[in-house]
Amino acid sequence: MSSALRIVVDTNVLVSALLAAASVPGRAVMRAADSGQLLASAATLAEIDEVLRRPRFARFLSLESRLEFLKRYRDSVRLVLVPAPIHICRDPSDDKFLEVAVYGKADLIVTGDADLLTLNPYQSVQIVTPQTFLASAARSLIEGDAK
Repeated sequence: MSSALRIVVDTNVLVSALLAAASVPGRAVMRAADSGQLLASAATLAEIDEVLRRPRFARFLSLESRLEFLKRYRDSVRLVLVPAPIHICRDPSDDKFLEVAVYGKADLIVTGDADLLTLNPYQSVQIVTPQTFLASAARSLIEGDAK
């Protein structure tokens, strides 16, 4: 995969990656960070911040660990400014990921959310599951080795 890939990762995939680094979402987030530029907006950063502060995650990870993950994530993403809202997703709370993708000129969104996946592709943005992303990354590596 080219280092030029611009990738949006949704909140649920990020949380799953934090809770289980060896899981499919965990491996997908690591591959995305290694193979391209992660994109986020103020709205997507606010959502992951709010979600990671929820008390229900305390039984899995300390607040300190969750906030450290959030800091590393914030430091690694390219912030995308959203000049105008997009209203297309059947779940309006997911529109913020489309906004990042469109205005950040993303190549893809990695999500497990059916409300986003049903839109694939949206404009020129591919919307894929973590499993599909990992499979395509593996195919690209194999094809690159074959050349």
